[in-house]
Amino acid sequence: MKSLRPLIAALAAVAAFSGAAQAQTADWPAKPITMIVPYAPGGFADTRVRLLARKLGESLGQPIVVENKAGAGGVVGTNLIAKAAPDGYTIGTGNLAPMAVNPSLMKEMPYNPQKDLAPIILIENSPLVLSVNNELPVKTLADLIALAKKEPNKLSFGSSGVGGAHHLSGEMFREQAKIDIVHVPYKGGSLAATDLMGGHISMMFEMGYSALPAIQGAKIHPIAVTSAKRLAVLPDVPTMAESGLPGFESYNWQGIVAPAGTPAPIIARLNSEFNRILKEPDVQKAIADTGSQAGGGTPEEFAAFIKSETDKWAHVIKAGNIQLQ
Repeated sequence: MKSLRPLIAALAAVAAFSGAAQAQTADWPAKPITMIVPYAPGGFADTRVRLLARKLGESLGQPIVVENKAGAGGVVGTNLIAKAAPDGYTIGTGNLAPMAVNPSLMKEMPYNPQKDLAPIILIENSPLVLSVNNELPVKTLADLIALAKKEPNKLSFGSSGVGGAHHLSGEMFREQAKIDIVHVPYKGGSLAATDLMGGHISMMFEMGYSALPAIQGAKIHPIAVTSAKRLAVLPDVPTMAESGLPGFESYNWQGIVAPAGTPAPIIARLNSEFNRILKEPDVQKAIADTGSQAGGGTPEEFAAFIKSETDKWAHVIKAGNIQLQ
C-alpha cells in the first residue's frame, strides 16, 4: 500500500492542477490582453492589427492593448511573444520574415517558430505587384524576361533590404525565369519605389497598397501580380502564373500567434472570434482596398501554411546564396 501513496499523491496533484487550469480557462479573459506587433507604429502591419484588436476587445469584453516592439526584422517582438506566459493574455502577429524567412537567413534565432509559437489564424495575404519604370521597353512578363536574357546583368530590381518580400520575390523571379538581374537593396521600400519612378532601377516587386498610387498615376507600369488570382483593385494585370511562370506565388502575410502551450480552448476561442471578424464587411473592404486578401481558417491550416512558406523561402535563400550583410 505504501508504494501506491506516491502515485496517488501525484495523480491528485495532476487533477488539482488540471482543475485549476480549466477554471482559469473558463474565466478567460478576466483582464486586458496584450497584442504584440513586431514592427513600428503606423505601418501596414500595425494599422491592420489595431482595427482587429478593437473589434476583438468589443467581442471579448476586455481591452486589447497593442504594443509595438520593433527590431531585427521582427525578431525582437516575435521573441517576446514566444517567451511570454502561455495563459492567453499575450498574443501577437506572426509575420512572413520572423516566422518563415529568418530561420533560413539568420545564423542564430532566439526562438524556434515551429516549437515556441502556437498558430491561431492567418489574417491576410498581401500579394506584390511587379512593375517596371516607364522607360523600359516592355509591356508583358514575356517581354521583360526576353530583355533580361538579351542583356544579362543589365536590368536591376529594387527592394527594402535583404530578406524582405520585395527581395525574395525578385530572387524567386530570377531563379524561375532563369535570368540574371541585379539586386539593389535600399534602406526602405519607399526609397526603392522613388528610384523606380525615376528610372534609376528597372523593376520592383512592391506591396499592392504602396504601388497603387504610382500605377494609377501612370508613373510606373504594372507587369504582373504575385497572387494565385488577379487582384480586384488591378483586374487587368495578370498573375505571374498566367504570364508564363506557373506556380509563382509570393505574399507578405501576417497572422495571429500565441506562446506555445497556450490552452487549446483559448486558441479555439480566438480562432473563432478572428474568423468572424474577418468576415465583417468593413474589415473585408479594408483588406481588399490595400490589394490584400483576407485569410481565415483553422490553426492547423495556418501551421501548414507557415511550414510551406518556410520550406519555399529556404529553397530560394539557398539557391540564391542569400546572406545578411
